[in-house]
Amino acid sequence: MEQLPKIKVAIDNGHGDPPLTGIGSKQSPDGRLKEYHYCREIAQRVSRQLTLRGIDTILLAPEKTDTPLRERVRKVNGWARKLGAANVVLVSIHNNAAGADGKWHSARGFSVFLSKNASEKSRRLARIFTDNATAMGLMGNRAVPKEKYWVQSLAMTRDTACPAVLTENLFQDNREDVDFLLSEEGKQAITKLHVDSIIQYIKSL
Repeated sequence: MEQLPKIKVAIDNGHGDPPLTGIGSKQSPDGRLKEYHYCREIAQRVSRQLTLRGIDTILLAPEKTDTPLRERVRKVNGWARKLGAANVVLVSIHNNAAGADGKWHSARGFSVFLSKNASEKSRRLARIFTDNATAMGLMGNRAVPKEKYWVQSLAMTRDTACPAVLTENLFQDNREDVDFLLSEEGKQAITKLHVDSIIQYIKSL
């Protein structure tokens, strides 16, 4: 097995049951996909596959109930203080939504978010995700910023001390995206995107 740099990967699955924010909007209009449940499953799959490759991972919110953002940030920053910020990386896994109106929308595809204070390592990881999602045909029907990532003030990327990105894995209010996400093919694709991108980032260090 190839020897990789010793990096701890913090995997955050978005939201919980019930969600602390956006109650009623964290699922597909038909209720088939619930973001907290889907993202927890993907986080577990990613963690297992990384562990099999000798990469140390931690699931920040394995419980069903929604863990407050400040607690998630506290956990990440605790590891960053213990191991050094450069030796920890955070990936927060979510599903996107074009609206909060309980209706189907046309927007499709993957996106990755950073905060305005993002480090160069965070930007590098985000670009790796976008390049891999593009190669896998997951970018959907929206224009991609020239930087290959979106910028928004999100606590998980803004308030954590280590390199961090937040992934929005297709749209939970688009029928085609939901059908794909819930299929085994879709789950494997989203898992592969995360595993391959994280490993590629670690190899770049």
